[in-house]
Amino acid sequence: MSSFISVICLVGMIIPATIANIICYPFARKLSIKISDYIVEVLAPRLFAIVRTYKHFHLWKYDENRENLPEQFLVISNHQSLLDIPLYMVFFRNKNVRFVAKDALARHVPLVSEMLRAHEHCMIPRRAKPMEAMDVLDKFGKRVLKRNQIPVLFPEGTRTKDGNVGKFYSAGFRKLSEVTGLPVVACALEGGYQLRDLRNILTKLKRGSYRVKILKVYDAPKTKDECTAVLDDARAVIQAQVEEWRKLKPLEKY
Repeated sequence: MSSFISVICLVGMIIPATIANIICYPFARKLSIKISDYIVEVLAPRLFAIVRTYKHFHLWKYDENRENLPEQFLVISNHQSLLDIPLYMVFFRNKNVRFVAKDALARHVPLVSEMLRAHEHCMIPRRAKPMEAMDVLDKFGKRVLKRNQIPVLFPEGTRTKDGNVGKFYSAGFRKLSEVTGLPVVACALEGGYQLRDLRNILTKLKRGSYRVKILKVYDAPKTKDECTAVLDDARAVIQAQVEEWRKLKPLEKY
């Protein structure tokens, strides 16, 4: 019964917002932005609240390092699921976050596509040449810096199937660091790889968990070697945190 109720609640919230944004985006950009703001500020927290109530699915947010955050920064994180995007929107809900993502997400992904386009997130063409991708990142970096936004980058470049932390690629990170000159915040998340698609979301939510934590703040890297050092250290601390979390039961916070 709880599964049925949770599905009805989720569908009842997702469908109206998705349809409204699809209709409004081509013709009423400002209204689409307002709908997108509603999705981020109201709908996403409610979705997590519903699955916690009816599926006993816990979102564990570790806030103890939040007071160490600078005013503006660049987030790097491991990547497990499409839900990582709304997760970070909820986690940094008082910040104006903008994501670097593949442009495939800007089409035909309910609740996400129009929001990413309306809010001008960084959409990297899947088949873009390296110079083209760097140009997109250059414009994005200048835009978020001017607007006091928080860029979020997944250096793995794609979602991992088993949740283990993959290789961190440096080109995009170096470009954003060069353009923005922002300090870097390493964050870890765990649990999203079990929720990769709709079937898994409906079947694996029960008594599951999604964890996110701010791990470390780095000074803005100024050279290629400093960028490499930040990425290597961030990957190591993220992997260590993921391994520590996996020793816990889903309903244990720490």
